[in-house]
Amino acid sequence: MSVVESFGYALRGFTAAVREQRNLKIHLGAALIVTALGFWFDVSGVDWCILLIMIALVIAAELINTAIENLTDLITKEFHPLAGKVKDVAAASVLVLSIISVIVGFIVFYKYV
Repeated sequence: MSVVESFGYALRGFTAAVREQRNLKIHLGAALIVTALGFWFDVSGVDWCILLIMIALVIAAELINTAIENLTDLITKEFHPLAGKVKDVAAASVLVLSIISVIVGFIVFYKYV
């Protein structure tokens, strides 16, 4: 498999997740707002790095959560408490990271407002 093919598979996975996952669309919308605010307030280079890292972490966590949910559904179509727990814990990780990202955003933008 070539590097170009690998990137193609990753892009295919990303676009599938964007099409199918409402929460990923919400996170991408928030990322656009944060990016626009970064330009509006002309944030420093260090602040850009902080914002971009947080954006990437939240989006990556949502993609991993989606993969875990899809894999769980592939393994069992029947309700199983452990399968539900796996999905809930994966979703909780995205929630925790999202909350921390909002706090970091307030800290970064506070000095510009």
